[in-house]
This record gives sequence, C-alpha cells and structure tokens, in this order.
Amino acid sequence: MSSARDINPGAPSSRTVVSSWGQNLSTSPVATLQSPTASLGGMLPRRSVPKLLKPFNTQDIKILLLENVNQTGRDILTAQGYQVEALKSSLPEDQLIEKIRDIHVIGIRSKTKLSERVLSEAKNLLVIGCFCIGTNQVDLTYAARRGIAVFNSPFANSRSVAELVIAEIITLARQLGDRSIEMHRGTWNKVSAKCWEIRGKTLGIVGYGHIGSQLSVLAEAMGMNVIYYDVVTLMALGTARQVPSLDNLLEEADFVTLHVPDLPETRNMISSAQLDRMKEGSYLINASRGTVVDIPALVKAMRSGHIAGAALDVYPNEPAGNGDYFTNNLNPWAEELRSLSNLILTPHIGGSTEEAQRAIGVEVAEALVRYINQGITLGSVNLPEAQLRSLTLDEPDHARVIYIHRNVPGVLRKVNEILGDHNVDKQISDSKGDLAYLMADISNVRYEQIKDIYESLEGLSSCIMTRVLY
Repeated sequence: MSSARDINPGAPSSRTVVSSWGQNLSTSPVATLQSPTASLGGMLPRRSVPKLLKPFNTQDIKILLLENVNQTGRDILTAQGYQVEALKSSLPEDQLIEKIRDIHVIGIRSKTKLSERVLSEAKNLLVIGCFCIGTNQVDLTYAARRGIAVFNSPFANSRSVAELVIAEIITLARQLGDRSIEMHRGTWNKVSAKCWEIRGKTLGIVGYGHIGSQLSVLAEAMGMNVIYYDVVTLMALGTARQVPSLDNLLEEADFVTLHVPDLPETRNMISSAQLDRMKEGSYLINASRGTVVDIPALVKAMRSGHIAGAALDVYPNEPAGNGDYFTNNLNPWAEELRSLSNLILTPHIGGSTEEAQRAIGVEVAEALVRYINQGITLGSVNLPEAQLRSLTLDEPDHARVIYIHRNVPGVLRKVNEILGDHNVDKQISDSKGDLAYLMADISNVRYEQIKDIYESLEGLSSCIMTRVLY
C-alpha cells in the first residue's frame, strides 16, 4: 500500500504564518502556547503545521483596494501571494462596476458605495473588507443573498475618536477655535468671559460602547463627572453613572457627546425638542453618524445662544474626496453652518490617525485572509459566524467544503449524501435569518474527486455559493 500523500502536491513541506507584529504563530484557532520542547527534556510533541489551503475553483485571488487603504493591510494581503491593486480614491459607480466584475475581494472605506446595482455585476466576488467602522455604505442584505461576506473593524479606532472628543471639549470650553481664527486674521482678542475649565463639569455620553466607555475614562481622569445613556444596561467604568433616559442626560449634562450607529431610531435623535431640553449654555459634540443630529435645528439653537458651542465631525452628505465641496450644493445648510461662532467643523477625521489606520489595516486584512484561506467567518457582519480549526500538513487527502445556502429544511441531509463517500472529520453549521453557512472537513478525498463534489453541491436548489479548499 502506498503511503498517504497531500492532494496538493505543490504545497510546501511546512508553512510559517507571520503575524502583523512579526511573531511566528499558528493560524489554528484552538492552538495553545507551549514551552520549547527542550524545557521538558523534549517530551512535548511538536505542534502540527497548518496546511496552506487554496480554492479549487478560483485561480489567483484578485483584490481591489480603494480609498488609500493603509499600507499595513496591503502588506498582509500581498504577502499571501494575492494579486492586489490599490487605488488612492473611490471610483464613480460606472467605473467601479467595470473594475469589480473580475475581482474576488474588494476593500473600501467610507466613501465607496457598494449598492445592489454594483454588487450584481460582481460575479466572482467572495468577500468585502470595510477598512472602517461603518458598513452602511454596503448593501448588506443583498451581499448576504449572494453569499458575499462583509468584514469591518468596529473597535480599532476607538481611542482615536475618544481623544478627538476630549480635544473638542476643551476647545469648545475655551473658545480656542474662534481665538485661533482671529489670530490668523491678525486680531488680538484676549477674553475670559464664558471660557471654562472642564474640571467639575458633567459630560453626558449617548452610547456607552467601545468609544463611549473609553471617553468616559479619559474624561473622568480630567476631573469631569460622567453620566451616560444607552438602550441596554451596561456596567459603568470608574464613577460614571448610567441615567434612565436620554432626556435625563440632556437636562443634566454640560457637554453632550453622541456615539451611536446609523439606525432608523437614531436619525435626528437630537432635534429641536432635545436641544431645548439641554442646559442653557451647554455644548453638543457629534462624532458618530451625520444623520443623528438635525443640523437646521442645531443652527437655530446656536443662533439663539441656548447652545454655546458644538463640534461636528460627520454630516448627512459627505463628499467622495477632498476638495472645496462643503457648500450648499452638498448640504443646503452648509454655508449658514460655517458662519456660526464657537463651532468646530472637521471632515470625518475621528479615526484618522496613523495608529488607528494601521490597526484597522491589520484587523480587516487578517479577517480577509482567514476567510479566503480557511472560510472562517468570525467577525462577519452579514453571514453566520463559524470556524473550524486549521487543517494541517499531518492531514493528507483532506479538503474543506464551504456551502452557503438558503436556510430551508433538508439541506444538511442532502449535503451529507454528497459527502457520504468520504469521512466527514469535522462539521459546523449556523444560520442567520434566511441564510445558513456550513463548513465541513472531509478526508479520503482525491484531487480528481473535488470537481464532482463541487458540481454536486452547486446543483442543489438551496445553493448560494460553494467553495472547496484543499
């Protein structure tokens, strides 16, 4: 009997996976740290090396990165041997459609809109990487119906946003923006009226997630009293205190800062009624989503003097690129907004630091690699989250089957009938609404059998997408 062999004869005899910080690590999600074998007299076995999987039905993976994705992310993807094309800006829709037709992966930030019209032309697309927090620029429902996974980086820029808000609180309290503009114009205007220390003031945080909670700690360290409102009960950090309603927060806070997602229930959540509830001479900061604040209502409240200052980093409509675009052509109130005093306007730069962009590049790129190479969906915003441990070089004649399908009865039975001539070593299935995701590692499979498995699964009426990695 001949010895077992790998069904990928071109695979290297070993594989080293280099993480973003330069340490050699196993990609197995169940791998544990071990001491060197010499420390126990060589008694510990060597850990199996993960096997480099490749797709049966896809040639070289083609990746398009738009909007100047950070170099760290590009380096991780290039190191995998993928064909990576990186552009510094977003593309008009018609150009994007032409580009997306033959690529397998697209990486974007906040400006590129992946609508149903665009995605319907992406016949080879496997996965979308949003190198940012938000995913509202992607039609997530349609992507899921097509079996296209979407990943983002929900937490990597939290510290950068929190620090920006702290800077804005101090800038508003001391009217630094106005004084700086005056000095640039040659005007010396040394005043102390209505300029305040932030020590002892109350900060009201709307949304106590990763950004809100980090901001809470920073503000408290500077002597502020912190209250917060969230739709769920969350444990307070430090001496912060959760209040039962948004109205309670607005009535008590000297500074109100917003950190909520773009949802139907958060649109215009700060409008005339809420601004009227805020304390006379209080301040408003929005570094979340542009739809959260009713801008004309804010303009009116600031002109009346009821709101002493505001800082806005996000807007309902934002330009696709840099330039002289913040005018009434973009938003009908833009020029009136620009005329207000003690108003900080920034171009959606909350997460725009070198540190945050590096971290986002690493997080999203590594998620893309895990999905492309192993089918792992942990962190996907639109597919069920599933993972199996890595196949290793000690497991010859193995393949990983990934079957994305409509969530209807009887699918698992039909899939296992197709896989029945092989040993199913590991299998996991999970669902999310009308969509289900199945992973199975099978053994005793020859290369020439893979095509039959793939075509049989593709022929099932429940099929959305089939991938076979070997």
